[in-house]
Amino acid sequence: QVQLVESGGDSVQAGGSLRLSCAASGWTLTPYVMGWFRQGTGKEREGVAAFYTNGGITYYDDSVKGRFTISQDNAKNTLYLQMNSLKPEDTAIYYCAAALRTIGGRWALEPDEYTYWGQGTEVTVSS
Repeated sequence: QVQLVESGGDSVQAGGSLRLSCAASGWTLTPYVMGWFRQGTGKEREGVAAFYTNGGITYYDDSVKGRFTISQDNAKNTLYLQMNSLKPEDTAIYYCAAALRTIGGRWALEPDEYTYWGQGTEVTVSS
């Protein structure tokens, strides 16, 4: 059974950093794409970053470019999201997701393209 378990969420002040982790298990097929999404209170879930496992191509939402970095440790079956220069508007529950089929680049940050989801980890950034 596929499982994605996020960790690393915390409360930090603006300008601070956090690293989120997503431990993956139960794969019978390697995911084509792994992604990080977030959902703030009263907002729709939005794509933050995506990582194509074959080749390491990455995509980022404009709001996090230059501040967030998505990466993967294959040996540990873990996906990471390094978040620097955090802003209050980054406050949200962050979710890890995986797609077992290829996704065109323009759809890499669309939640509907992903099949498997973790339970989320909460990030709060105070001003």
